[in-house]
Amino acid sequence: MHIEPFGVEIWMNEWETKCEWNLAETCVESITIAELLDLCGHRTEDLSDLLGMKMTYGAIEGSDRLRSAIADLYPSQTAENVIVTHGTIGANMLVHKALVSAGDRVVAVVPTYQQHYSIPASIGADVQQLKLREEDGFLPDLDALRALVTTETKLIAINNPNNPTGALMDRDMLHQIAEIARSVGAWVLCDEVYRGTDQDGDGMTDSIADIYEKGISTAGMSKAYSLAGLRLGWVTAPKDVIETVAIHRDYDTISVGMIDDHFAAMALENRDKILARSQLITRTNLAILDDWIATEPKISWVKPRSGTTALLKYDLPLTSRDFCIRLLQETGVMFTPGSALGMEGYVRIGYANGSDILRGGLALVSEFLARHK
Repeated sequence: MHIEPFGVEIWMNEWETKCEWNLAETCVESITIAELLDLCGHRTEDLSDLLGMKMTYGAIEGSDRLRSAIADLYPSQTAENVIVTHGTIGANMLVHKALVSAGDRVVAVVPTYQQHYSIPASIGADVQQLKLREEDGFLPDLDALRALVTTETKLIAINNPNNPTGALMDRDMLHQIAEIARSVGAWVLCDEVYRGTDQDGDGMTDSIADIYEKGISTAGMSKAYSLAGLRLGWVTAPKDVIETVAIHRDYDTISVGMIDDHFAAMALENRDKILARSQLITRTNLAILDDWIATEPKISWVKPRSGTTALLKYDLPLTSRDFCIRLLQETGVMFTPGSALGMEGYVRIGYANGSDILRGGLALVSEFLARHK
């Protein structure tokens, strides 16, 4: 099976360990196990509870405790609508493999996480890309979506909040997308891994799983919950989809680690504290980034409404890859080139690390921009 190389992951693998200022990171600043225990009202002594945990496979679909905690994230879901996966990346892959066959039409917004167009293409699907445009605030043009959706459409793949733009589809837009999908009986897969990081209100984006009877939500512990090291995600969907996903999952997962399951359940049971920390970081840092952009004439953007990343348009006679490599070599600051996301002329910044890292990195970027007038 041929599949296109994964542009962002190749870039990260090549450069992430060679930078001093990682402004390409997409997770809210990671927490330690000690910090997790403290946020959840436990002491480090409580780790002794793990000593009697027998290292079997554990619950195959995810423990009842964890699936119940995940279901509580969605107003209309139960544990029966949830299956646990190896990260959101595993959840997305399983949904595409379970639902898409050769010849099916898949409509995917771009830019997005590359899985959502490269995996169905590798299966032999007819993948149609709906390009998000800066002039639309990087939100989908629903008339263009209607034009791409036919009776052969099996799946519409969206990403909300969007990576890399930070654009946020509101409940009304999600309902309109559901109506378009309903008109042809298509599934809607929404990658919601950044859910919980909205810049306003309680931070929680409406989920497609609660809006549309054929809506499928994927998410995980890495971005909003600062626990990428757990490598734990999930699919929330109608029970028939969960059953189909489980068949494919038997071939590549069996179960997630019991320790990962334990800590993920603990975090989600205390999600108000975890998300309050994350929102403090993302809201503080977006304001820092906004102030910086106001001082940089060579940089422009559509300000994100959610997530941990933004697309920056730059005014320099360089490809995005050359821009990022020169920036790394001269300053130690790492961005992600837009070319890795199909968005030449832009770079992606991750702004959810510590504020000191963001401020220090941006100061060096300013020096770089001044040198390259």
